[in-house]
Amino acid sequence: MFLATRAATDKATLIQSTLEGNTRLSGLPEQLALTQQLLHRYNLDRPLFYFSWQSASGWQWHGSHNQYHQWLLHLAHGSLGYSYQEDAPVTDLISRALRYTLPLTLLAAGLSILLAVQLALWISCRPAVRSAVLALLHALQSIPLFLLAVCLLLLLANPDAVAWFPAFGLGDAETEITWLQQPGYLLYHLTLPVLSLVLVSLPALTIQLDGALQQELSQAYIITARAKGASLLRAVRRHALRNALLPSITLLTELLPSLVAGSVVVEVLFALPGMGRLLAEAAATQDYPVLVGAAGLTALVRLLAQALADVLYQAADPRIRLSQ
Repeated sequence: MFLATRAATDKATLIQSTLEGNTRLSGLPEQLALTQQLLHRYNLDRPLFYFSWQSASGWQWHGSHNQYHQWLLHLAHGSLGYSYQEDAPVTDLISRALRYTLPLTLLAAGLSILLAVQLALWISCRPAVRSAVLALLHALQSIPLFLLAVCLLLLLANPDAVAWFPAFGLGDAETEITWLQQPGYLLYHLTLPVLSLVLVSLPALTIQLDGALQQELSQAYIITARAKGASLLRAVRRHALRNALLPSITLLTELLPSLVAGSVVVEVLFALPGMGRLLAEAAATQDYPVLVGAAGLTALVRLLAQALADVLYQAADPRIRLSQ
């Protein structure tokens, strides 16, 4: 990721956007000297990698005096570098953005899982409506996140229709609210973004869990439980659900990384100051340290999700043990 982004960096455009974004620097007459200083500050005046190909002299070895080596040294010390545009540590920018993205994604993930389990249990006990609900879920699954979020905006945040929720942002900064009102105020402004992510994630989770439940309901232990007088709902909740969760755990652990990716679309559309808008602005201004840091965070979330899958497998079935 680092090599791909740095190789695509247009130094002239980067320096121009940096100077234009800082009015204090743009007015200086020593543009050439200032350009060299900026390139040196961001290590862009060094070779990209340990070796490179020159058409005149062939392969050249640069040793540790290259951009990649310096980036590795900073990473080993817990630094992701400095933003080109904000002139601030990337870790600080990501930390500020996560204050808004984490509540959004965690709330959406929790609601998606809870609703998927309850909906799968409900349709499993009501065969008459199961086909209609599954058809509706398949139709909902075919709608892209961007289109779904726009539809929610037009329906629920439109003065010409129903203006129940704010269309964008997290409210007026001048609005005075107490610390007790802050959670409710934040949830009110996050309702439509969270609802967008939930409606996108819910169909796949429910369809997967329902298929696993239907397979479990045909097993002998369920037939035995029903013969002993257990109701269908009790047989599903007490016996079938744990076994049905096993094939769904992998899909559940993929939920959080997919919601992190979906938050990019939602935060840009609803003008939320989270990771989505940070990534969009970084991509537009070639702020590659921010892009690399955000990509690394996404990879870390995926690794944590896979580790969580191992824990959930053992919790769902005690017979499963990790190999030593």
